[in-house]
Amino acid sequence: METLLSAALMALASFGTAPAQTIAPGALQDDLRFALDTIERQHPDLAHSVTKATLEREADKVRAQLDHPMDQAEAWAKLAQLNPVLADGHLFIGLPDWRGQGAEAVRQGTGFFPFEVAIDAKDHPVIVSMLGGRSTPLAGRRILRIDGHDARDVARSLLVRTHGDTPAFRRALLAQRWWLFHAKLYGTPADYDLVLSGSNKRFTVGAEHTLPAILQRDASFDRLFACRIDTDKSARLKVASFVWEDKARYLQFTHDCFARIKAASVNRLVIDVSANGGGNDDMWKDGILRYVATRPYKQGSTYLKREASGAVIAGAIETATQPVADEPLRFTGKLTVEIGPLTYSSAVLFANVVRDYRFGVLAGVGGAARTQQSGGVRSVTLPNTGLILSYPRFVLDPPAGSAAPKLLQPTTVI
Repeated sequence: METLLSAALMALASFGTAPAQTIAPGALQDDLRFALDTIERQHPDLAHSVTKATLEREADKVRAQLDHPMDQAEAWAKLAQLNPVLADGHLFIGLPDWRGQGAEAVRQGTGFFPFEVAIDAKDHPVIVSMLGGRSTPLAGRRILRIDGHDARDVARSLLVRTHGDTPAFRRALLAQRWWLFHAKLYGTPADYDLVLSGSNKRFTVGAEHTLPAILQRDASFDRLFACRIDTDKSARLKVASFVWEDKARYLQFTHDCFARIKAASVNRLVIDVSANGGGNDDMWKDGILRYVATRPYKQGSTYLKREASGAVIAGAIETATQPVADEPLRFTGKLTVEIGPLTYSSAVLFANVVRDYRFGVLAGVGGAARTQQSGGVRSVTLPNTGLILSYPRFVLDPPAGSAAPKLLQPTTVI
């Protein structure tokens, strides 16, 4: 692994259009200390995910690597090794505007790793589609070697820089951003030499000059949100984010979906938040629970919150959200919320409410995110590297409090 990483770090390349600027070792170490001090000063309850002693110990290992000038990509590769240690999807050192820079790189002619992948439980990258989502006859094949390196070692070198609550969450997140992390750690060559399962033959695949699937999805309303009514009086509502700039459009969409559900006398509804990374609570309160909730509910119970003054206060949510008493489109059939490894943040709060108030049941894949969620996310730019430190200002317990499972889990099986 160390030999692989050493070779990889020599190949680091930013895909930005501007020439890479180097940062001196002292400035890199200052950014590390700045990040640690910010986390320890601003986090309301660091023990939610890591002890201070563990964080400082792992930071010492990173600090020892900051011994030569680096560009931003290599600085990220070093500092981001803290991300799995921090073990929280809201607490990490990340790349600035990676969506915008990735899209611009494609426009400027940069090619990325040619496949969308999944990461299996043994850290094998598995081909899902071509980059961007086009089908390929290679789908389902495990990648065994990439440019002469064991593909699992490559995946693990990226996983140790990926943020998130659990290994399952980090594998799912890396799958979405494989093209990005691989480019930052290994560069953007014109071609990739691969060996796949089922054959020992090496073959060469050219880089793909296509917008990655996650960037396509996040820019498209119709990719994020969909409503389907089936002939068996069932329906499926996909909500892949609780973020959309035009909230009125989203609310009109969910209103129209529930109107169609009512008109079709649907008696079984699946709401798919399996790839929903969160956003704003009012999106699910006003856009979904308005049509589902049958009694008052709270999005959580007790919390710890860091005030602007620096004090940490403990409290409890006192005010419940009231259901709309005369909502004509209220759904009264069987509700199932489908979760997945990427269900996170506000989407976890939504799932918690559905489970704890018994508005419906949870199904799908769990074990990836905590039911106790951090939130109120802030970010700050590290002054020398320009990397982004993200951190939460509160930690919120689910409505059921300690009675809730530690990790979000299905309550039934579809």
